[in-house]
Amino acid sequence: MEDIDLLWVVIASALLFLMQAGFLCLETGMTRSKNNINVAIKNFCDFCVSVLAFWLVGFGLMYGLSYRGWIGLDLFALDFAKATPSLAVLFLFQVMLCVTSVTILSGIVAERMKFGAYLFAAIIVSGLLYPVAGHWSWAGRIAEGSGWLADLGFVDFAGSTVVHSVGGWAGLALVLIIGPRLGRFDDGSDAQAITPSNMPTATLGALLLFIGWLGFNGGSTLVLDDTVPSILINTVVGGCVGAISAGGLRYAVNQRLDVDQFINGALGGLVAVTANCFAVSTGSAALIGLVGGMIVVFVSQVLETLKIDDAVGAIPVHLGAGIWGTLATGLYGDLDTLDTGLSRLEQVGVQGLGVLVYGIWTFGMAFLVFSAGNAIFRFRVTREDEISGLNISELGIHQESELQASISTPVGTRP
Repeated sequence: MEDIDLLWVVIASALLFLMQAGFLCLETGMTRSKNNINVAIKNFCDFCVSVLAFWLVGFGLMYGLSYRGWIGLDLFALDFAKATPSLAVLFLFQVMLCVTSVTILSGIVAERMKFGAYLFAAIIVSGLLYPVAGHWSWAGRIAEGSGWLADLGFVDFAGSTVVHSVGGWAGLALVLIIGPRLGRFDDGSDAQAITPSNMPTATLGALLLFIGWLGFNGGSTLVLDDTVPSILINTVVGGCVGAISAGGLRYAVNQRLDVDQFINGALGGLVAVTANCFAVSTGSAALIGLVGGMIVVFVSQVLETLKIDDAVGAIPVHLGAGIWGTLATGLYGDLDTLDTGLSRLEQVGVQGLGVLVYGIWTFGMAFLVFSAGNAIFRFRVTREDEISGLNISELGIHQESELQASISTPVGTRP
């Protein structure tokens, strides 16, 4: 890599790191105040353990010398002081993609999962599920040989499926195991809304994610070339149209503005263009973002109907829009740019195969491993702890408003 390319990938990695701050703000803002500190520290710690797991094991599984396109066999626990600058910078960028996939789980299962259990799930995703899945599509970016899906012509430029759908599938498996939050579906009727603690903070988080996505998609070129500007523009257009699409659709149905859907629609549009932003026109990016925003609204309704409690709406965003973006690559991607040698119909078929394969691998393996872990070490906090809030029950932190309420409440009465 040239020095200018190294610099660009470092800058993109820093922007990707900013996404962790975005997720933290988004998830703490969309959850209740009695759990927000717990959500924040889970985000911080999952970053730390995921970096460690990816360095020790994941990077090798994903980018090591390929064994028949299925798994990497070397590059474990590398000493980067002895590695080339190119390899070190590539690791920095790739580990940021890995922790992005892991952090998706945090919001899905917020407010009811034990701290240690969540870190266990983070290690499984960053050390096994994500790197093996990534090898199938991206192994050829660093190592000799290539992944078996890439050999078939599967294209996922920056990770609509490899990053986002993998996180979404793993989160879906996890939330099915631990169940919904207390009060969400308790009376057997329609889903009960749980009021977020701080929507301005959540909105700030969405903006930070938007900024980070420029590094996400732009940095995936791994070089600073003349394709980067159009990639960045397609990213911004897709996200903005997704916000308008989801927010407008929700308003048309409910006759009121829904802040959640504006935020998640933007993220859905961003996820949808992540797979194809390098190979579509600006108009196609707008269309892909438009449909991505609508899918977020649709999948949100499906989850409520099935009584699946996703605390921040991450499954519709990352799994739903991720699947759409992967398929849209085959539908709208310029075949010459994709350069797979496949016809339009063949490309769509391979993209669909990739969606199916990643769903079976990630959801299936996650459900098996997490079910076994839950049987040994119960993942969910007790009913009493969930009612009191995880800030108190897991961290022993009483916020000022809670302390004031307890002080002002007479002895022998309930607040």
